Amino acid sequence: MNVYDFDNTIYRGDSSFDFFRHCAVKYPRTLLAAAGALPWILGMALGILDKTKAKERFYRYLRHVPEVEEEVVRFWIDHDKNLKSWYFEQKRDDDLIISASPEFLLEPVMRRLELAFLASRVDARTGRYTGRNCHGEEKVRRLRENRPEVEIDQFYSDSMNDLPLAKLARSAYMVKGDERKPFPIA
Repeated sequence: MNVYDFDNTIYRGDSSFDFFRHCAVKYPRTLLAAAGALPWILGMALGILDKTKAKERFYRYLRHVPEVEEEVVRFWIDHDKNLKSWYFEQKRDDDLIISASPEFLLEPVMRRLELAFLASRVDARTGRYTGRNCHGEEKVRRLRENRPEVEIDQFYSDSMNDLPLAKLARSAYMVKGDERKPFPIA
């Protein structure tokens, strides 16, 4: 099985931020809600606040988006062009995507692409998490919880935060744009 991170790996950009921008254009009140999360996001970036709590605060903007699930479908109509072509050239039926982005955001595109995935469990209406942000070691925990027997042939990510998953793979690759190089595992 090959395992992939999603944002900035097989998707050009950050789908969560792109979805926020998509919503902000249509629902300006989302900007105020997200602005209230700035101190939390700064604290997260400085490593003094929990990533899950900071992102939960950011996702409060979802309360101002009517029919979030329908908005997600509309979002993917315009944004599936951000999926990188190199991925489709090597796609396998047993690929698994593991992402910190919310499940509700990835579900439509994963279903359409017939891909299995694990992602952060975020309530689409309230922005509240069920569990932890699917990031770093949490990705490994979620993988072991859902597929304890899996062996990773190849792993792809754009971030050193995914080192725990990279260490589990037979071979791992760091993705920058469309370029893929061996993951710098120390």
